[in-house]
Amino acid sequence: MFATEMQTHLQQLRAERALASIEGLSGDSAYMADLDEEIAVTRSAYIGAAVTEIATFRGELYGRQVG
Repeated sequence: MFATEMQTHLQQLRAERALASIEGLSGDSAYMADLDEEIAVTRSAYIGAAVTEIATFRGELYGRQVG
């Protein structure tokens, strides 16, 4: 999955969390905990993917250092 796809998924999860709060589901601790955990995992994966993509692009632009 590309970083942009993970970012979109993360935005969707945050929107779901906001909607859940508006709809009164913030009292459902199991649901909110699961949602918070998924947000945290997706955020970490997004950051990792973005850093990897940046490093890959830099490698393609500047070539590999030999030595």
